[in-house]
Formats: sequence, structure tokens, C-alpha cells
Amino acid sequence: MRITGGKYLRRRILCPPGDVRPAMDRMRESMFAVLGPLNSSSFLDLFSGSGIVGIEAASRGASEIVFVEGDYRKKRVLSKNISFVEEKTEVVISSVERFLMRVSRKFDYVYLDPPFKMEGKVNILHSVIESGILESGSIVIIHVPKTEDLPLVIGDLLIFDIRRYGRSYLYFYHYSPRAF
Repeated sequence: MRITGGKYLRRRILCPPGDVRPAMDRMRESMFAVLGPLNSSSFLDLFSGSGIVGIEAASRGASEIVFVEGDYRKKRVLSKNISFVEEKTEVVISSVERFLMRVSRKFDYVYLDPPFKMEGKVNILHSVIESGILESGSIVIIHVPKTEDLPLVIGDLLIFDIRRYGRSYLYFYHYSPRAF
């Protein structure tokens, strides 16, 4: 696997052991084309696996990237993969649910790539909202199998784009809290 754009273009990324489904090159290129430049933004990579999406975010301008992975066996390869990244990075080995209950900072972009077989993806998105990590205007992207339809509105997350890549979809949500 290689980085598809930005300052780390063509850097090689290792695949960690265990159940991994790396984001396809074409999908990453398209995703970051939709997002545009990530100038000095913060990026949260949930279910990060190899870390390729978070590294791609750094390559395209994000200044702070947090990688959250629940499988401890992936930590060594994930840490090695991000070793060349000059931007501020943090690797958290924790379940996403536990991380979201404890985190106390905000992120401009949140990317989720849960296992395709995992149930309750909408519940995870609700947890993202309830965790307080989003600010008005934050973008949340989730990668799901094409057999799974997600709602266009989830709480204060409003869909603004859906892209199909082979047997999967990327849902792009904009966080727009309602004032009541």
C-alpha cells in the first residue's frame, strides 16, 4: 500500500497482522478530493488498522492525527507506519467505544472504518455525536459495505455526499448542531 497524494506521496505503508481491510487507493484519492485541503486541521482515524487513512490526512495538510485501534497486535506496525510523519500524532490502543467515552478534545474530521461484519454502526455514529468531539462544521466519514444503508440524518449529522467504491460506500456527514 502507498500514500496516494500530498507530501508523503508514494510512501509505503505496511499491513498489520489480523483482520485488516485496507482502504483502496482509489477510494482514498476520491475521499480526499471530496474533502479538499485539510489545512492545519485535526483528524481522528477510528478503527485505524494500518493507519493509512490518517497518514493520508497528514500528507494532505492535517496537523494533528489521532489513530484509535482496538487490536493490540496492530500497534507495532501502526507505530512503524507513522514513524516518518512529521505532524503531531497519537496512537491509542482502545476500543472505539471506550475512547469516545474518555476523549476530551474536538476534531475537525472523524473517519470511521469499522469491520464490515460489525453491527450497530449507527450506534457508533451516535456515540461520536454524544462524545462531544465534534464542533459545528466537523465532517464525519464512515466506510460501510454496499449492502448496508445508513440514514441520511443521524442526530445532528447531515449527509452531504455518498460515494460507491466497488463493494463499499463512503458516507460523508456534516455536523450541524441544532439550537433548541
